[in-house]
Amino acid sequence: MWILLLEAGAALFLLVFIVWWTMFAGRKPEQKPSSSGKSARKNDTPDA
Repeated sequence: MWILLLEAGAALFLLVFIVWWTMFAGRKPEQKPSSSGKSARKNDTPDA
């Protein structure tokens, strides 16, 4: 039984570590995440 709990704990740790790594790996300290979710292009008109 304790082996299953140990394995579940290791899997949870790995999941949290992967999510944390992908969230903060490429971001520089001076960059802030965009709040609007849209692209940062100035001319953001839909293509016709």
